Amino acid sequence: MAKAKKAKKAASKLKRRKLKTSKPAPRKKPAQKPAQKPAQKPAKKPARKAKTRVSRKPAPKPVKPQTPPPAAPPGDRVGVVTHYFGHLCVAVVKLDPGTTLRVGDNIHIKGHTSDFAQRVDSLQVGHAAVEQVGPDDDFGLKVVDHAREHDVVYRVK
Repeated sequence: MAKAKKAKKAASKLKRRKLKTSKPAPRKKPAQKPAQKPAQKPAKKPARKAKTRVSRKPAPKPVKPQTPPPAAPPGDRVGVVTHYFGHLCVAVVKLDPGTTLRVGDNIHIKGHTSDFAQRVDSLQVGHAAVEQVGPDDDFGLKVVDHAREHDVVYRVK
């Protein structure tokens, strides 16, 4: 009995090996259609031009248009803006030596981004209103536009 079991096992192992190593059945090729005459041949592509080598020289720099010379100042220099209070629209100005400024004078404030003219309506030194300020005075000046530090104040005639 034992021999019969061993023989069955050996036969089943052999079948498994054959199944693993056996090749799949060949597939049938689909039926071919009757040969047709090919349609017109496509036109030949034009031959490619030979590539020419391009030198890798840097492109010439564009010529910048010349800027006109800076315009003459709009008047006599009076001083420089040292601070600006935006919530009050007040500029603190330091007068140049030898200059004075009065209420009623016309001034022009010019800087990198600011450029406007106005009439002096109020001057203050130490929170007190004054009619005239002298040289080397720091004073507050009510302005109509945004002034920035280092803007130059000119007196316009």
